[in-house]
Amino acid sequence: MNERDALDIVQQAIWTIIVASGPAVAAAMVVGVAIALLQALTQVQEMTLTFIPKIVVILLVVAVSGTFIGAHMYAFTELLYSRIEHGF
Repeated sequence: MNERDALDIVQQAIWTIIVASGPAVAAAMVVGVAIALLQALTQVQEMTLTFIPKIVVILLVVAVSGTFIGAHMYAFTELLYSRIEHGF
């Protein structure tokens, strides 16, 4: 294993993390902006108001996109194990 192989594995791992966490992060961002807009319009400045809706939306998004996330993680694991098996 040389530096190129190590960098390729790290690049694949980072890309897998970005793709797998993308739906949950995007949903949290959309809900956060919507609640911030609602707070700005109503002048309700309660800091804990954002936590429960974000948690619920993130759990729902992860439940819905679980197969997508699992498929990407499975593909990365298979790639990594095949590279280990064949000696990189």
